[in-house]
Amino acid sequence: MSNNHVYIALQNNEEARAIIEAIERDNPNASVNHFPAMVKIDGDGRIEVRRKTVEELIGRDWDPQEIHLHLVSISGNVDEDEDVFAVQRNN
Repeated sequence: MSNNHVYIALQNNEEARAIIEAIERDNPNASVNHFPAMVKIDGDGRIEVRRKTVEELIGRDWDPQEIHLHLVSISGNVDEDEDVFAVQRNN
């Protein structure tokens, strides 16, 4: 893996499934690995969780801060605002 490797790991539960699906849609080059208790998404440089995509999947308003309820672990620097929660590598 490159030195730009980042990842985000989320609980593998019903509430997190829409977030995971949104990450897959918005980060087509990310690698998604399912485990019994969590889902780990690996990427090169940056992984984004976009508010708009999650809202489309769950059918309600979603605040990117809600991701913290399902977050297991991250590797990278967090960059977040009202529209995007991102994990990125700042070189």
